[in-house]
Amino acid sequence: MFGLGGAEIGLIFLIVLLIFGPSQIPKMARGLGQALREFRKAQREITDEVNREDPPAEKSDKPGPTSGSGTGTS
Repeated sequence: MFGLGGAEIGLIFLIVLLIFGPSQIPKMARGLGQALREFRKAQREITDEVNREDPPAEKSDKPGPTSGSGTGTS
């Protein structure tokens, strides 16, 4: 992870704790989690839109099967 070891990550966490205080860290983590969730949702929607196959256009000159052809039982 970016070439950081356990000691470096611990030092960064300690500095963040000293700067923002223990009450602000859960709020920041919650906001970061919500932002990531929204980003993933938007990414998934875009991927679904790109991968969705468009239905083929129907041509009006081809006769299609009719539902009232007399093959049903009434």
